[in-house]
Amino acid sequence: MDLFAPLLVAIGGMPALGIAAWYARVADPLARIVALHWAMIALCMFLGALGLYWAGAQQGRIATVAVLMVVAVNALALSMILRLRHGDRRR
Repeated sequence: MDLFAPLLVAIGGMPALGIAAWYARVADPLARIVALHWAMIALCMFLGALGLYWAGAQQGRIATVAVLMVVAVNALALSMILRLRHGDRRR
């Protein structure tokens, strides 16, 4: 059971990595920025899965890793949204 939650988090990071690869194909500079944000979101989720595996059955560590991962992913998503809004104003 200790491997189940990290595995689910790692699998959940795969679509973000796929979206990053999809946006990286476009030559537009704004699309490259979006691809970088998605790749960093996937990296945060993979590191979160590694952290959950490291935490094992210790509830305090699990909670810390989960909170850090949620904050990091949401901060990157907010940053991406703000960059997209800023990029639309320039055009």
